[in-house]
Parts: sequence; C-alpha cells; structure tokens
Amino acid sequence: MRWRLLRRRLSISAPRMTVRSHMAWPLRWAVWAVSLGFSGALALWAFEFGKGIAGLDRESRVSAQALAEVRQQLEAVRLDRDRAQSIANTADSLLKAERATQARLAEEVKALEMQNQALKDDLGFFERLLPASGEGLSVRGLQADQPAAGQLRFQLLVMQQGGRALPDFKGRYEVLLSGTQDGRAWSMPAPAVTRPLQFKQYQRIDGLAEYPAGAAVKQVQVRVLDEAGQLRATQSLKL
Repeated sequence: MRWRLLRRRLSISAPRMTVRSHMAWPLRWAVWAVSLGFSGALALWAFEFGKGIAGLDRESRVSAQALAEVRQQLEAVRLDRDRAQSIANTADSLLKAERATQARLAEEVKALEMQNQALKDDLGFFERLLPASGEGLSVRGLQADQPAAGQLRFQLLVMQQGGRALPDFKGRYEVLLSGTQDGRAWSMPAPAVTRPLQFKQYQRIDGLAEYPAGAAVKQVQVRVLDEAGQLRATQSLKL
C-alpha cells in the first residue's frame, strides 16, 4: 500500500505542483508600466524611422513650406485686388463728376449762346430803328406775324428824340386791325389792344392781339396818344 502511494506520487499521474512568485503586486505593476512604455517608445521610434526612410517627413515639410508660400501669394493678390478696386472706385467717381461738370458747362454754354443771339437780335433791331436825325415821337420797326388763327403777335419800338433833357412821355398805345371777312372789308370797331405807355427815350413793345377767327387780317396800325388823347405818332404794316 505504501509502495503504491509512492509510485503514484512519483509517476506522471502525480498531483500538479504550482510555483508562485513571491514579488509584491506594486512592483509587478511598475514592471508592467515600464514594459508598456518601452514598447510604446519602440513603436513610435519605428514609425518615425519608417517615415524618414520613406521620405514622408521631408515631403511633409516641403508641403508645409509650399502651403505657406501659396498663402503669402494669395494675401498679396488680395491686397493688389483691394488696391485696384479702390483705384477703380475713385476713377469712377471722378469720371461721374467730370461728366456732370461737362453737362453743366454745356448747358451754361448753350444758355450763353442763346443770350448772345438775343443780344445780337436786339442790337440789329435797334440799329435798324435808330434815325440819323430828327426830333419828336416816332414808332419804328413794326413787325407782326400770326402764330394761330385769331391771334396776331406784334413788335415795335417807340422813340422820343430831342436830347437827354426831355421829360418822360406818358400816354398809351393802341393796335388796330383791319382786313376781310366772308369776302367783305372788315375792321375791328375798337382797338384790339390798348396799353398804358411811359418811357424816357425809347420803349420796346411786344404783345399779342386777338381777333375773330373767321377774319383775315391784312393791315396792322399802331397809334401812340398822349395823356390828353392827342395822336403823337402812328405806323401801319400791311400783311
């Protein structure tokens, strides 16, 4: 019996024996942490070493440098664009101001030309009317036209000669119209226009007379009367 127990213990079928370490658990954790850190550092070194061998690190630096240059160029282009836009806006404002000035000057030139032409017409009108000599009151330069049926526009100059010491003339002027109507002689029973008149040396008169639309005016007569109703000057115009 004892022999059997001894054989059993010495044979393969003997009970298993476990060998346990007597290292404390804090030390085991420290060893595990050191091993893990060493493994991580080894893996990182291997990764960086592999990048260096493959040339990825150099390409990354080159790409970063190229990206920085592109950004600088883009910023320079943006600044140039802003300056060009500012110059374009200033030029556009100046162009608009120049056009407005030119338009205003053109209007002023046109107005001056019209005034100059009016002055030339007035000068020519007065030059034709000024007499060489004489004294007294006279009507000169009677002109008339018919802008519409039943209307007659007239223009004339009344002058008083005899020196600068003459008193002011006070009176009135009348415009009389005559012609034909329905094939017969016709004249207005009263003056078509009667207006007061007062001047020193000369007075230019422009006016509009109205008459029946069915009549045809053939003659215009202007009379100048003083305050007493005495006829002082007259002039007639045939149309």
